[in-house]
Amino acid sequence: MLRLNHLCSSIFSAYKISNKTLDFSTKKFRSQMENYTTCSESSSSSSSKLLFRQLFEKESSTYTYLLADLTHPDKPALLVDPVDKTVERDISLVGELGLKLIYAINTHVHADHVTGTGLLKNKVDGVKSIISKSSNSKADLFVDHGDKIQIGNLFLEVRATPGHTLGCVTYVTGDGPDQPQPRMAFTGDALLIRGCGRTDLQGGSSSQLYKSVHSQIFSLPENTLVYPAHDYKGFTVSTVGEEMLYNPRLTKDEETFENIMQNLKLSYPKMMDVAVPANMVCGLQDVTKPLSDE
Repeated sequence: MLRLNHLCSSIFSAYKISNKTLDFSTKKFRSQMENYTTCSESSSSSSSKLLFRQLFEKESSTYTYLLADLTHPDKPALLVDPVDKTVERDISLVGELGLKLIYAINTHVHADHVTGTGLLKNKVDGVKSIISKSSNSKADLFVDHGDKIQIGNLFLEVRATPGHTLGCVTYVTGDGPDQPQPRMAFTGDALLIRGCGRTDLQGGSSSQLYKSVHSQIFSLPENTLVYPAHDYKGFTVSTVGEEMLYNPRLTKDEETFENIMQNLKLSYPKMMDVAVPANMVCGLQDVTKPLSDE
C-alpha cells in the first residue's frame, strides 16, 4: 500500500506519485489538492517518480506545468504551456532542481498570451518545441492523436480535443503499472475547472468541443486530475469525476451546451492580434533558429 511520507504546505510544491492508486474520494482529494500537494514514495525501487510543479502567470491567469522523471540519470523535464513573461523564472527553477529541460510543449495556439517556447529554445540548449500538427503553426516536433511524448521512463499521451481551436490537444500522463497514478490531464482551454474555452474564434466549434471533451477527457478514469491552462477564480485542480458532475456547461446536453456557448457575449481578447501571429511561429516574431514546417 502507498504510504504518505509528508504533506507540503504550498500548492505549488513538488509532489511524487507512485504506481499505486491513491484511494481518496473525489471531494476529499480535491480539498487536499487545493491546500497542499501530496508527497509520496513507493516501496518499489523500480517505480518511476514524477516531479510536478504548477506555476502561474497572473496577467493572463495562465498555468504552466513542469514535469520530470527523477529516476532517470538526466532528470529529463518538460514544460507545458510556458509563458514568455515567466521564462526566466522557469529556467531558474529547472536549474535549481537539477533538471534537464528537453521539451517545451503547448496545448494549442494561445490567443491571450505569447508562448515561452521560442525564448526557451534560444536560452536553453537542446530544447525542442512541440505542438499539434493540426494547429498549422511552427515547431520542432508535431504530434497527432495517440502519439506519446517520452521523458525518461514516463510519457504523456496525446489526445486530440479540438473545439476551442482546431489544433487543441490534451496531454495525459501514461497508463501503466510503471506510470504515476492517479493520471493527470493537462487540458489546455478545452476543459477548464467548472467551465471551458470559448468557441467563437480560431476555428472554434461548440459542437466539436462538446464531443472532444466527452469522448477524450470524460472517458478517462474519474479520479484523473484535471489541470487546465487557465483559471480565473483561484482553483488549481479538479478531477474528471467532478467536472462530469458539476461543470455548469458540459453537464448539459449538446444542444443546450451550444446555446450557452453562442450567448456568452465575450469581448475580443486584448492580446489576440499580438499573441496569435507570434504563437504561429513558436512564440517569436523574429525567429533566430530554424523551425520545422512539417
